[in-house]
Amino acid sequence: MMEKGSTLFLKLALIVIGLPILALCIFLVPEIANFAEELYPDFTFIKYLVYMDFYLAAIPFYFALYQAFKLLNYIDHDLAFSELSVRALKTIKFCAVTISGLFVLGLPIFYLVAERDDAPGIILIGMLLIFAPLVVAVFAAVLQRLLKDAIDIKSENDLTV
Repeated sequence: MMEKGSTLFLKLALIVIGLPILALCIFLVPEIANFAEELYPDFTFIKYLVYMDFYLAAIPFYFALYQAFKLLNYIDHDLAFSELSVRALKTIKFCAVTISGLFVLGLPIFYLVAERDDAPGIILIGMLLIFAPLVVAVFAAVLQRLLKDAIDIKSENDLTV
């Protein structure tokens, strides 16, 4: 059995990743929503669209962090090469694609704010919010496939012995 502290650093990294996003949700998202409402006072619903986009994206983000935490626990308990790990990676991939999809749906809001504020960098931020989770999804998909192949090879070897 692996030493329990072997993945401690990665678990702490997950916490360090989660805390700034929580702070952004608490402090920055309301500011962004109010800013969008100031730019478009006729569209009072734009504030709520900003809230929905960011807060709905936070749900799969934290679920993916939880799955990553579970994956590290599987590694600690020598279950790295198991269907549980494959399932956790599949869930992480799904969460990342969901986050990207939510930000694709919210991209018109980024465009409206960038157009009115004359700040094209806002569109780049929106694109970053779309493509960063897609990179995570591709990485999780590759790991999932490699892990599935390793499990298949392991099971074949176990049957031959």
